[in-house]
Formats: sequence, C-alpha cells, structure tokens
Amino acid sequence: MVSKTDDIPATVPACSPGDIANEQNGNQDSRETTKATLKDPCACEHSTDTAVMNGGGAHEHTVEVESKQDGDADGGEDSNEQEVIVIQDTGFTVKIQAPGTEPFDLQVSPQEMVQEIHQVLMDREDTCHRTCFSLQLDGNVLDNFAELKSIEGLQEGSQLKVVEVYDLKGLCVIAEPYTVREARIHVRHIRDLLKSLDPSDAYNGVDCNSLSFLSIFTDGDLGDSGKRKKKGNELEQIDCTPPEHILPGSKDRPLVPLQPPNKDLKPMQCLKVLTMSGWNPPPGNRKMHGDLMYLYMVTAEERHVSVTASTRGFYLNQSTTYTFNPKPANPSFLSHSLVELLSQLSPAFKKNFTALQKKRVQRHPFERIATPFQVYSWTAPQVDHAMDCVRAEDAYTSRLGYEEHIPGQTRDWNEELQTTRELARKNLPERLLRERAIFKVHSDFAAAATRGAMAVIDGNVMAINPGEETRMQMFIWNNIFFSLGFDVRDHYRELGGDAAAHAAPTNDLNGVRAYGAVDVEGLYTLGTVVVDYRGYRVTAQSIIPGILEREQEQSVIYGSIDFGKTVVSHSKYLELLDKTSRPLKVQRHDVLNEKDEAVELCSSVECKGIIGNDGRHYILDLLRTFPPDLNFLSVEGEELPPEAKNQGFPRPHRHRLACLRQELIEAFVEHRYLLFMKMAALQLMQQKANKDASKAAAANQLALPTTETAENSSEMTAQTPTLESDTTKEQVSSTDAPMVDQTNGVESPLTTTTTEDLPTPVVNGVSETAAPQNGQCASPLEGKEAEETIPGLAQAKELAESLVAEDGSGIDPKSREVVLNACKAVGSISNTSFDIRFNPDIFSPGVRFPEESADDIQKQKQLLKDAAAFLVSCQIPSLVKDCLDHSALPMDGATLTEALHQRGINVRYLGTVLEFVDKTPAKAQLEHFYRIGISELITRCAKHFFKTYLQGVELSALSAAVSHFLNCFLSSFPDAVAHLPPDELVSRRKNRKRRNRVPGGGDNTAWASLTPSELWKNIASEAQSYYHFTLQCEGVDQVVEKHGLQKITLLREISIKTGIQILIKEYNFDSRHKPAFTEEDILNIFPVVKHVNPKASDAFHFFQSGQAKVQQGFLKEGCELINEALNLFNNVYGAMHVEICACLRLLARLNYIMGDHPEALSNQQKAVLMSERALGIEHPNTIQEYMHLALYCFANGQLSTALKLLYRARYLMLVVCGEDHPEMALLDSNIGLVLHGVMEYDLSLRFLENALTINTKYHGSRSLKVALSNHLVARVYESKAEFRSALQHEKEGYTIYKNQVGEAHEKTKESSEYLKYLTQQAVALQRTMNEIYKNGSNASITPLKFTAPSMASVLEQLNIINGIIFIPLSQKDLETLKAEVQRRQQLQESEKLEEHMADSPLELDDKIPID
Repeated sequence: MVSKTDDIPATVPACSPGDIANEQNGNQDSRETTKATLKDPCACEHSTDTAVMNGGGAHEHTVEVESKQDGDADGGEDSNEQEVIVIQDTGFTVKIQAPGTEPFDLQVSPQEMVQEIHQVLMDREDTCHRTCFSLQLDGNVLDNFAELKSIEGLQEGSQLKVVEVYDLKGLCVIAEPYTVREARIHVRHIRDLLKSLDPSDAYNGVDCNSLSFLSIFTDGDLGDSGKRKKKGNELEQIDCTPPEHILPGSKDRPLVPLQPPNKDLKPMQCLKVLTMSGWNPPPGNRKMHGDLMYLYMVTAEERHVSVTASTRGFYLNQSTTYTFNPKPANPSFLSHSLVELLSQLSPAFKKNFTALQKKRVQRHPFERIATPFQVYSWTAPQVDHAMDCVRAEDAYTSRLGYEEHIPGQTRDWNEELQTTRELARKNLPERLLRERAIFKVHSDFAAAATRGAMAVIDGNVMAINPGEETRMQMFIWNNIFFSLGFDVRDHYRELGGDAAAHAAPTNDLNGVRAYGAVDVEGLYTLGTVVVDYRGYRVTAQSIIPGILEREQEQSVIYGSIDFGKTVVSHSKYLELLDKTSRPLKVQRHDVLNEKDEAVELCSSVECKGIIGNDGRHYILDLLRTFPPDLNFLSVEGEELPPEAKNQGFPRPHRHRLACLRQELIEAFVEHRYLLFMKMAALQLMQQKANKDASKAAAANQLALPTTETAENSSEMTAQTPTLESDTTKEQVSSTDAPMVDQTNGVESPLTTTTTEDLPTPVVNGVSETAAPQNGQCASPLEGKEAEETIPGLAQAKELAESLVAEDGSGIDPKSREVVLNACKAVGSISNTSFDIRFNPDIFSPGVRFPEESADDIQKQKQLLKDAAAFLVSCQIPSLVKDCLDHSALPMDGATLTEALHQRGINVRYLGTVLEFVDKTPAKAQLEHFYRIGISELITRCAKHFFKTYLQGVELSALSAAVSHFLNCFLSSFPDAVAHLPPDELVSRRKNRKRRNRVPGGGDNTAWASLTPSELWKNIASEAQSYYHFTLQCEGVDQVVEKHGLQKITLLREISIKTGIQILIKEYNFDSRHKPAFTEEDILNIFPVVKHVNPKASDAFHFFQSGQAKVQQGFLKEGCELINEALNLFNNVYGAMHVEICACLRLLARLNYIMGDHPEALSNQQKAVLMSERALGIEHPNTIQEYMHLALYCFANGQLSTALKLLYRARYLMLVVCGEDHPEMALLDSNIGLVLHGVMEYDLSLRFLENALTINTKYHGSRSLKVALSNHLVARVYESKAEFRSALQHEKEGYTIYKNQVGEAHEKTKESSEYLKYLTQQAVALQRTMNEIYKNGSNASITPLKFTAPSMASVLEQLNIINGIIFIPLSQKDLETLKAEVQRRQQLQESEKLEEHMADSPLELDDKIPID
C-alpha cells in the first residue's frame, strides 16, 4: 500500500497556492542524487519541460513552461514539443458520521483510497481508538482499496457512516467482527496512542521516529500564539539575557542544552502494564467460542485484570496469573474498543487518556509523521525501560513495516522494486504514481535491509553456508541477501584484498544510483543498501529470481566473472547499455577474451548481465561504472601531466578501485566543451576575417547572444540568453545553488570573480542536455570574460553551434575542418560533433584490448590523465576560491564532504585540499575551512581504526570497549585503563584467577590494552598513509591546542560517523585525574546506512523553473510554480522529506518578501520542524532554518520568540563548529539587532562587536560587510549616547564606502549624513554637560533626544543583513523591475558595473530580492 501525503488532512489545512515554497539547497539535498533529476524522467518520448498547475484545487488551469531540453532517450525528436496535462485533482468535502461523535467534514481528493480515510479517522482525537470498522455510503459498505473517484454517488457533501455496532432487539451485533490480525492491529494501535508523546522511539532510532525541539522554543504552535499575543511592543515582559555559555567569548561548551527537557512530555500514566497473557493462544474449545487472544493489564490504580479479545470485541475474563478461567467476569464490560473497556474500568485511564489525546492532537503534525528514512540521535537521556508487549513481540518476529498488512507475510523485495520501475510514465499523473511507488518501496527496503544487517551482525540469522569461517558467510533474511565486506576466496587479491572488498560495495552503490537515475526501460539493477554496523560492512541486495538455483558461470551472459580473463557479450545487453552510454559517458569498446577474440562491451568488464527467471535483464557489480582515478593508481610506464606530478601524484592507495566521481566527469566534460567552443569559434573567426572584414565589423555591434537551441545534438548544453545578475550570484551561491566551477576562474589567481567567469553548468553535474540552472548562462561563451577578449565572438559562436547542430553533414569543407580540429584537440570520440566518453576498463588488471584499437586506447589513457589533472589543477582551487568568496560555507564534516563531492572531489583528496589551503596566501580567511578539514581528517582516521578495533570485541564488552576508545581519543587523562567485562557474572572460584589476569592477556580483550598515545600514533600514521597529510600530534590536547579544535565537536563527528550514542550529560574531557567516559555513558551503537534516494523529477523541474522565475524578478509566477512543486513533492515523498523542507523555506522567503508575514511564519515553521526531523536537530541546515524563522518571528512582533530561536541557533553552531566561523557573524548581527530593538544595549554591543571582528577576519577590513557591521555598532553607541565611539565606528564605515563605491553612491551619502547627525548630537551633549558644570543643578537643559530604535528601523537592518530588501509590488513596479533586469543583462559588458558588483553585493541586494 503506497503511503500518501494526505495521511494527515484532518490536522493540516489544505495547502493553498500561497502556502509553500521550495528551494533547492545546495547544502543539503542535491547530494549525489540530483544526477537524474534534470533528465527526461522516462525513456518514452515526451519532453519534461511542461509545468502543470492546479491552482490550489479550486479551479484548474495549465501553464506551459518552456525549458529547452531534449528527451535524451530517443534524442531525435523536436525538443520544443509541449505536453500539457490538466490534473483533475479538485478536492471535495465529505461528511463523516462516527458513533458517539458529532458529524464532521473532511476534505478528500479523488485519487485517494477509502483506506486513507480510515487512517485519518484513526488519527483524529475523537475517533482514534477505533481500528476495526467499515465506511458506509447510503447503506453500502465501501471497499477499502477503492479509489474515491471510482465510487458511485460519492460527491461534494456526501455523508459517510462509520459502522461498528448496531443494536437489534437488545443484542449487540458487530458489523465488523475482529479477526486475530485485526485484534493485533487494534492492540498495536492503542499502544501507539499511549506512547504517542513518549520520545523513547526517537532516541532508540526505531519506526522512523526522530527528535524535534522547536516547540519548546516557540511555546507551541507559532501561528496561534502570533494571533493571540498583542502586537504591541512587549518590551517589559522579555527576559533577554542568554545563558552564560551562549555569550561571545565563552569557552564553555555544555552538552545538556542540546536536548532541552520538554515540560509537555511528562509521561501521563494511563496504564501500568499492557501485555500479551501467558495463556495465549486460546485452546481449541475456546477458539470455537470466538476467543482470539488474551491480554494482561495492570491499571493505574493497581488493579490486575485479564482481558479476552474475541470476534465481538474485548471483555474481562476471570483468569488470574496462575489459573485459567476464560468465562466473562461480572460485569464483563464488552466493548468494541479497548479504550472504551479501559475507560469503564479505570477512572485514571479515562482522565489521562483524554488529556493525552488532546496534547497529541495539539502537536504539530510534522512532529509526529514518520520520516522516510531513519535518523539516529548521537545523544540521549537515560530513558526508563518500560514493559511493552508490542516491542517485545516485534523483537522476536521478523516484522518489517507491518508485514501483517501484506498477503503472503514476507515481501518479495525484488519483485516490488522492479514492478514499480515498470509502471507507465507517459504523462504527469502516471509519473507521479510511479515515482511515489518507487520511493515508498525504496524507503521500506532500506528499513528492512538495515534491520536485517543488524540481525546478521548480532548473530540472529543463520548463514546459508554455516560450515565456512565467519567472514565468508552469506545470509538470506526476509528475501534479502547479505554479504560481509571481506575479501572472500581472494576475489579481490589483485585489487587490494580486504581494503578493496570494503570499498567495492560503495562503488557498486554509486553505480546502481547512476544507472537508476538514467532509468532506461528494460534494464534492471538490484536494490542495494550498504550498512556499517559494529565495525562490519554489510551489503544488502534484493535477490534475482532463480539466481540461487544456478551456478554463477551459467547465468552470466554479459561481462566477466573473473575480472576480464573470460568475457562474454550479448546483443540485448549492448542495446540496453548503449542507451546509458551517453548520459554516463561510457564508451563502447572491444576487449579480448581467453581465446583472443574481440568481444564488444558497453560497460566495464566486471559489470555482469544476468537474465532472471522473470525474464528481466539485470546488471550487477557496477563497481567500475566510472573511470579509474589515476592520481591514486600508479601504473608502470605511465606519466601523469605535470600539474598532477608536481603535487606528488600518483600516490599509493590501499586498493585499486579508486574511481573518479560522476560529478567530476560532468564538470570535466563541461570544461572540455568550453575549450571546444572557443577553438571552433576562434578558427571560424579567422576564416570570416579573411573573407570579409567589413561585414564582421557591422555585425560586431549586434553581439548580444540570441537564444539558440542545438536542435539535434544532445551533447550541447541548451542555452538561454539570460545572464544572471551578480546579486543573484552573490545570494544564490551563498545559500543554495552548488556551483560547479570552470577553468576560467582558475587560471586567474584566487580572487573574487563574478558569475560570468564561472558559467555554471548544471547543479551537481546533471547531464549537459539539461536546462540551464537558475537562469544562468549555460553557455561558456556568453560569459563576459570571453566577450571581452575576442571581439565578434558571438556570431562565431552561433556558427560553431550551427555546425555542431547539423552534425557535420552539408557544411562546406572548411567549416568541417574547423570542427574536426576542435574535436581532435579536446579528445572527442566523434570527428563531426563534440562527444566525450570514457572507457572504464583502461588500466584494469587482466583486461586486454585488440591491436587495432591501440590508437583509441592511447587517446583514452590521455583523457583519463587529463581528467585526473583537471581535478587537482581546477576543481580543488575552485573549491578553495568558493570558500574564500563564501559561496561555499561548510560548517561540519558532513557539509564539507558534500562541498567536495559537488565538485567531484573524493574525500581521499582531503589531505591535498588542506595542503592547498595551507599554501594559499589568504590562509587567514580560510581558517574555518582548514579547521573543519583537520577535524574531519582526524575523525575519519579514528573511524578507520575504530572499525578494526570493534571487530575484536565480544558483545558483552561492547560498551566498555567503546568508552575506552573514546577516552583514549578525547580524554586528557593520560593512562586510560579499560574496564574488563564485569566480574559480577563470574563464579567465585574463577574470580580469584580473574583478579591477577593482565588486561590484554586473553585474545578477545586485546582492545583493552589500547593507550591514548598508541591511538594517536595510529591516527597520525593513518593520516599519512591514507590522506598523505602530516599531522604532528602526540595526543588530543596538543591537536586541540594547535588547530583550535573543540573536543565536543570531535565527539559529535566521531559519534555520527561510527553510530555511537552517548548519554547526554556534561563530560569533563580535560580532567587529568579520571577518564571522561565510563561504560554507563555508552547507550547504544547504531548502523550507518547508505542507500539510493529516488527523486521526484517533475517536482524538481517545477522547482527549478520557479527559482529561475524568482531570480528574474517574477515573484508571483515563481511563487505559483514553487507551490505546484510542493504539491508534486508531497505527492511523491509524502509529507516529510528534505526536499520539501527546501521548498518550504523558499516559499516562506517569498511570502515574506511579498509581505505575507503570517504565511511566511507558518511555512518556515514547517521547514524548521522538517529539517530537525529529517536531517537532525543540530544539522547545519537546521541552524540556518532557525535563523530564518527568527527573522519572520521578529517581523510578526514575537520578539522574545525570535531571541530564543537565535540563541538556540547560536548554541547549536557553537557545538557544531565553534565561534570562529563566518556564518557566526551573520548570526551575531541578528542577535545584536534584536537586542538593540529591545533596548538591551550592552548585550547588543557584545554580539555586534563580535560580528564586526569575525567579518573583518573573514571578509577583509575593506569589505562592505565590515562597513555595515561598523554602522550597526555605531547605532548602538548612539542609543547609549556614547557619541565618540559611535563617530569612530561610523567613520570607519564611511571610509570603506568611499573607497569601494565612490562618493556619489547612495550608501556613502547615507553614511556621510549619519556622521553629520552624530557630530551634531555629540556637540549638543557637550554643550549640555558644560552647562551643567557651569550652572550646577539649576542649569536650563535642552532635553537631548535619546531615541530607542523603532521596530521598523531594526527590521529594515535585519532584512539588509539577511539579504532582503523590500519592494512594494504594484503592477507598475513589476514592469520597471522586469525592465531593470533586462537592462542589466545588456549592461554586463560595462566595466564599471563589473567592479561595482564584485565589490558591493550589499548595495545591489536592494534591486532584486533573492534567496
């Protein structure tokens, strides 16, 4: 049953178009998966550039959004073909009549099933205790799995009855009798209701529960409190003083505030015990009386009762703990629902259950919906372990996501994964249905695989080859195949043994991800999940039908099972794989088999093709989908280009499976495309110049690029003429769009370059056929830098494009020669058009190529060397440059890794990146980046060591071993001693021997002999051997001192990376007398899971069109598109997903800009909740969301809430990355401004002056940010009447403005005016003082104007620092805005504007509001 967003319509108002926004945050969810999203999501021939809108459900209309794009499955069609669909999704309202309640209205949509109304009723406060009922319309019982639109007579206003019991002559006749399954579901549901406010499931990481603390800081739901509170200045009641540890300069980093206690969650005890009785199952004679099962309960009043669940409902029986008497007690209280029975039995239950449900329903729905994938918390309080029958039962049955709802009990995962892929995808509704099914099955499969992998490592699953040694064992559980990440049977001997076996699963997963994203019809991959748990790596895969019955040799009909010694091929596979070769840049090539015959392949040799018993074509072992990384693969007799050699490449690596990332391949091809276009254009220009100089001169004046679409050639990036204004770049790149950098920026020294120097290909290297991202110039040559250097380039470029587009036929020979030369120069595999592909088998040991392809192989080798050099000489410098101009702002290890991956840099280059930063002249401005990099490198080295360390630990000593490891890693205590497993379990006689046993004497206690100095030696040698980075460190204190790290940050990073969960309390890391951790502090160890994230492609297109519209200044249209995207995201992912979170954030920002503050608040609140739940309570993204929410709270007059949120954000940031980070300056400016607004001047100054210091450090003392910081400080001094200090700061600001933007600029003028005003005030004050000195107390004093800042002025400054300037949007304004955008695009060449823009992002913000 596919889950549906509308599971919660009763509590969530239907989203109106002004309701929700969506924005792709580079930081979070455009991880590896954006790969597919911009491609045609299906291989049938429609183009995906249509936007479909159903305006909020009241009336439908369609909108066509043209983005130029080829359907790249069947490339030959016209890319402008439009497809317009109307979704008939107008919702309607039905009345529901349930027993014992008033009838109520429910909004439903025709696509929903009857089942989903059931879900809503089970969630509503007044009907939540019913599970076993049917719905009736006009006396007919409705089928649970029917869609609403298929039910006759169901329309607006129909009344549905909930049928449970009806009376017939005093007898109770039950319309829906219980079955054992229904009774179990009922008990489970009641238990869920009783536990609904209990956070223990979130701490234990089960059932997709996760933590959220927002409501503690907002005192419940923001929307209501905003309306309740009076809008006036509630200055008197605000306590603004933050806790000591939040103030600037505090060195204290407590851990306890990470999870503030929630007063609401005080457990209300409804029932002491609810468990299955020991008398189960009912004996045969009772079964024939309708007994289904027996329950045992202890009420809050200590009454022990035994309950029978029968087909007619629940009643008390006369059994006790030791005697079985199934007869009904007197009174028996027969009730159809357990809640009704208990309410009659126990007054405390009745009272508390009602209160509990009230609280449950008041919580924001987003606090209770399950997340799509499990999020684990690395800290937890000590939770009492309560008796729980359902949990106990789950532990011993292989229940995975409610198997009892599925006929046949265990799920055939492979069949589910493949049939969802086969669903139709010709139009939007079909695609939505398909993507929703794919997503649902994937998230269920990931959960099942994780549970299975843990069971395997914990020893709860029998191996299918029990006779072999443990590392070679394989397992099958719940129709999933599990194998361990060891080199079994020397399979990987030549590739690096166990190290290769450990790396292969993640490479394979990346391959599965890439092929899944291309989504070719008829080609199937296995469901794959990689789980790291307790030091072991487990690969979980779905099972190809029939594979277990046959030998592998018989079933493989394509590829090789012995790394290329024997190779076979198959025409059907070649045909299918050929469709993936262009998007994945894989070249078709021949290899020799054992008989020296050439065999044609279109993948690496390891990629195996197997036809399952179901007739489907599967490919597996995709570990070499992408070409090898020569920087980490030394090949005899091969030289790398000088730029790589100079940096010490190739370097030795543990295994030979090091591959380039897909993002790098995309960026490299994009870079080559630039070169190709430049060369072709230059040659054409020379030809043209020789023909007729005069024409060229005339044409030169029309050098504005015109929109061109390369009709036929999907190799060419689609181009649009919109050049993005610099503000857009400043804003977008700093928060959202990940930029994939080009060469041009790199050849120049590391200075700030404007967007035009970096034509952004497409986010995250999506295929080049994709529509240009965010309205940026997708074509390199629209960039200014090119326009300036070569006059008349535009026409030459058009010519070059037309040449490539026509594919070389029918062009005059001279032009053809131009293309041929350009193709040769960039290494294209075709001579008539630009097409770069890689042969993944180059340098694979054991693979041989035919003689006749020697030239080709040579070219391919060169291409690989160039790609390796490109990574080192272009991508790494571009990453550093992005960090310098703050368009990339990593805050912790995860966001740093993501920033590397977006640019195609593998984490094994981390040492190289850090060395590069170390040599950068502007190193001081990269200190935050360097610190995060060092901490990531140290924790990764520690993780590598921890993996093998844990493998030698027996289960009973696990917590002792983990706490010992953490002590050696983080505690200043010099001789950490391990506690061996407790002696309380050992009999007396053994005990005497035990006492004099030395630690490390026994084999499985080797872990106990680890010392801090040994661990840190290991970390240093790992850093050297794996990352080729020299860490001078003897111990933790030295490292912390030298690099300015924080122990709490290191603890967070290592816990997240290894899955450790620790007790939340204050740890004294620095004590020299006792270790920081004891074994009681280690609460749990969780799996770390990697899986595929299926995408909602249509929603993503809308989202991007919406973003582009917003950046062009069309806010209304952008807002509508983004609302539509939100609807589609909800349709595919359900209500909770990181991409929906991004959507909501952008929508909130748009609402805010367009003046709808309450709406902004409501959307941003959802975004914060979703970020906390789906990413983690202290994820950098969550911190950003808190800051946005604080701004909207302030604008809504909720000042104290705004402050609480900002303090929370600051605390989280201190834990995650410490105080010294550029983002902290923005946060402190926000806090300082709000405090200024509530007249807390001294506090305000502490924060603003800290912001000034950080801005000066990271942006340089001449930056406009520093000028603004100075101005803010000056304003506070003015409010304090300290005019001298105010003048001093404002002068600094004035000087910066004057030097950077000139005298005539309005900012300089404003500053100058303010200086005059301050001077007058200072003079007046001095006069007054003199007057007092002269005349004593009877002086006639003119009262001085001390003005508390108005809320409006504070809000204006808040908007400025957060990059928003308001424009009242009348129609006329919109017109001028559009004109302004167009004018700007034409002004791009003018030199002056360029300098202006590069240096003054702030001033330009006021033209277009962008996120």
